Amino acid sequence: MSIQEEVLSANEEYASGFGEKSELALPPARRFAILTCMDARLDPAKYAGLSEGDAHVIRNAGGRASDDAIRSLVISYKLLGTREWFVVHHTDCGMEFFTNEVISDLLDSSLETAELGPEGFTDVGEGPGSPAGREIDWLTISDQQGAVVEDVEKIRNHPLVPGDIAIYGYVYDVRSGRLIEV
Repeated sequence: MSIQEEVLSANEEYASGFGEKSELALPPARRFAILTCMDARLDPAKYAGLSEGDAHVIRNAGGRASDDAIRSLVISYKLLGTREWFVVHHTDCGMEFFTNEVISDLLDSSLETAELGPEGFTDVGEGPGSPAGREIDWLTISDQQGAVVEDVEKIRNHPLVPGDIAIYGYVYDVRSGRLIEV
């Protein structure tokens, strides 16, 4: 069975008991949003006690305050009424394992998946690659707590973010499941 078949099978089971969830309102019921990493070890619904319809969850590599993440947060507030935002990074984040230069070099070499070994990422693919990776700020992380502070400040100081929105910064510990305030 392929992954697609597994997903569609799980969806069929989920949809069969959907019931009252079809009546959930568009705005998040608890009026907050979480910006967090796409890492599969993080389940914001579980670590933040969420049910469907409770909050907006915005995910990207590293949980970084990219222009697109800020766009989503502004929409979350302006059109859907969120009043508090959480920026949640995590320990052992893959974004700590490379730099802009490393990923740009890897992409320049080939577009195939690289391997992570004791010495870092190695390109095992065959070209062609693309130099386009050099045009992107990959928002890598060299200091996890510092990156949380940087992201909270970037959001807080954005001209489209009202000063009365509460913005919190945390690091999720992948070994304990705890949120640690920064």
